[in-house]
Amino acid sequence: MQSAAPIDMIEELTVAVGAAHVLVDDDVRAGYEVDWTGRYQGPCRAVVRPDSVEEVAAVIRICAQHDVAVVPQAGNTGLVGGSVPRPAASGARAAIVLSLIRLTRLGAVDTAAMQVTVEAGVTFTTWREQARHAGLDTPVDFAARDTATIGGAIATNAGGSRVLRFGTMRQQVVGIEAVTAEGAIVGSLGGLPKETAGLHWPSLLAGSEGTLAVITAARLRLVPWFQHTTTALVAVESVAAGTRLLATLRQSLTSLDAVEVIAPAAMRLVSEHLGRQPPVSSPEAVLYVIIDCADHGDPSEQLLDVLSQADGIIDSAVTTDAVQRERLVAFRDRITEAIAAASTEAGVPTFKLDVAVPIDALAQLIEVAQDAADADGCRLIPFGHLAEGNLHLNHIGASHPERIADTVLAAVASLGGTISAEHGIGVAKAPWLHLIRNPAELAAQAAIRAALDPGGMLNPGVLQP
Repeated sequence: MQSAAPIDMIEELTVAVGAAHVLVDDDVRAGYEVDWTGRYQGPCRAVVRPDSVEEVAAVIRICAQHDVAVVPQAGNTGLVGGSVPRPAASGARAAIVLSLIRLTRLGAVDTAAMQVTVEAGVTFTTWREQARHAGLDTPVDFAARDTATIGGAIATNAGGSRVLRFGTMRQQVVGIEAVTAEGAIVGSLGGLPKETAGLHWPSLLAGSEGTLAVITAARLRLVPWFQHTTTALVAVESVAAGTRLLATLRQSLTSLDAVEVIAPAAMRLVSEHLGRQPPVSSPEAVLYVIIDCADHGDPSEQLLDVLSQADGIIDSAVTTDAVQRERLVAFRDRITEAIAAASTEAGVPTFKLDVAVPIDALAQLIEVAQDAADADGCRLIPFGHLAEGNLHLNHIGASHPERIADTVLAAVASLGGTISAEHGIGVAKAPWLHLIRNPAELAAQAAIRAALDPGGMLNPGVLQP
């Protein structure tokens, strides 16, 4: 275990943020030192919880003076080890966790611009409630909405279920405020749609995973709040049938909001976890597809018309009723919860690979992932976002996760895909970054990082192959 932080540094941090928000006790720090999966963890000298961008800047300046690394953290729902300190055995320098959970202020919704300013610690649920109170909605949503935060989602360029319609977090950020490794506050929260003056901080920091600056607030787009939503659960006979259905949906429905995919193994697991069967279930199903359509008027008729003409559908269930929709969507939203329970029972953290390939390569990806799981003797639970070719490959009880990663990620790259499509690279996937980035790209990335953080104090090890 690392020794306690130097007293003078702790005193300085205490002056900066208050004694109640500099956590040094082992038991109190423990929850901040391990990630959501339980697979990645490391010790920190202290957990520091600033309350403003000025306090964030002060904390970073103090850490720079004492040569202590800074690991930004908010909801800590990441899956690639980027939000917790590096293991002591790795030889990593001493670090603090910079917790942003106190940065929870929201501005008033600008209904004319369809924008709102929120701080980095605001959760997705709170962001959505603020938007809907003004008659608007948020363009990004996912199952971890109650704990996932804006800062983390921007830092990893998260997507979720509505990427099909609105894009990832990068497309939603029209202004940003952040603190550099020098403790300087940069960016703007003006949200001007035609700001064309040189470097665009939102584009630079989205996806940077806390390595270039610490995001403290953002100006975000909002979208119309569609009051009528229709949800369908469809069992299809093949992956090809699912992709043909997707193509028809995209060409025919302007109301299309999300198209998710659940493999039979994932459907069985979540059904057991919920203690109920889905309204559509078939031993012949190769995939289950969940479709959301949302509009100002009821989109049911148009969706039903598409489904009635599509081939390869074994069975389907369609509903507009809010209670029935909630029960149906639970088969998607609670898969991760079901996986966590199965992982606990197995006694080994789930090994998760979040990847994407061209849609016509999905069948090959699933086959490769299943072969890798079979070779390891573990259980594969795939689900994800069909429209983006994005699968969450969850390996329960994996004995040799690195071997699985070697096999699956190499196949993903050869298929023209990406080794990260949702949660970032972190430390977990850094050894495989060279599969999708050539030496010139990696060198350019390193040069930008060195220019903004010459001392390498911000989230060291993340995004570093």
